[in-house]
Amino acid sequence: MTPVASATRTPSATRPRPRRALDWRVRFAVLSLIWGFSFLLIKVGTESYAPFQVTLGRLVFGTAVLAAAMALKRERLPRGARTWAHLTVAAFLLNALPFSLFAYAELTIPSTLAGICNATSPLWGMALSLVALSEDRPTRVRVAGLGLGFLGVLTVLGAWQGFAGLDAGGTAMALLASLSYPIGWIYVRRTLAGSSHSNLSLTGAQLLLATLQLAVVTPLFTSLPTAFPVLPLLAVAALGALGTGFAVLLQYGLVAEVGPTTAQMVTYFIPVIATAAGVALLGESLTWSTPVGAVIVLAGAALTRIRPRARASAHT
Repeated sequence: MTPVASATRTPSATRPRPRRALDWRVRFAVLSLIWGFSFLLIKVGTESYAPFQVTLGRLVFGTAVLAAAMALKRERLPRGARTWAHLTVAAFLLNALPFSLFAYAELTIPSTLAGICNATSPLWGMALSLVALSEDRPTRVRVAGLGLGFLGVLTVLGAWQGFAGLDAGGTAMALLASLSYPIGWIYVRRTLAGSSHSNLSLTGAQLLLATLQLAVVTPLFTSLPTAFPVLPLLAVAALGALGTGFAVLLQYGLVAEVGPTTAQMVTYFIPVIATAAGVALLGESLTWSTPVGAVIVLAGAALTRIRPRARASAHT
């Protein structure tokens, strides 16, 4: 459930990796748990607050964490109208739109299904990159992974039963949210890659813009709550501060230390944790097709990440 595109600039291979007091495997596990539990927190939040309100609260708390991190590191917001224009689009595609769609989706579908739908992002990303990114060439293995992944989606949804028992609208919104992420990543890669601004600065500005977008939309479609139940409010606060703010800082630290390929493997653990949390804590039902389909989706997603080995140099 990555809220922002991966680091727009990859640390140089010659630059020494920063030493961390906490082993990267522990931080990797923490990040997996945070993003895996995010779908449960969305479900709890929408029990008392409108989806747009949950999303706005999430962005407010997430932006506050990034603002605090920027203040500690004495980072400034990026400059330039062009950069802010691109960040406005990125904020919509990577934050405002998918966060809102997942919140609305979980009004009618279980958090377990939302978490599995989120795992389709690599599949959408591979399909889109073949069209939008000329450097991404299809291979038999990656195309097979794409087909396998979408077969897994059909398994999760129970296609042979005519999708009985599933809310089509909620499921479609969750899948659309998952599609929005790779569209945003491709946009960022085309427009902001190589920016002179730090990733923290760009992400802080992006979340700020997404917050402003929701601040405009939310009053138009919702009314102010008459009560503020504590548990859903805490869920929204945790969703924002941990799942949107602190998790981004963890992700950037992992990318800097172990590289983007290893850091992105967190994607494969999110649906497992989301499913376990939904069943154990929310009492959501689970049929055999859900975990089996999820495994197929993750296997397909893993295959789409396999890239052809670089050809050996002619001069050996």
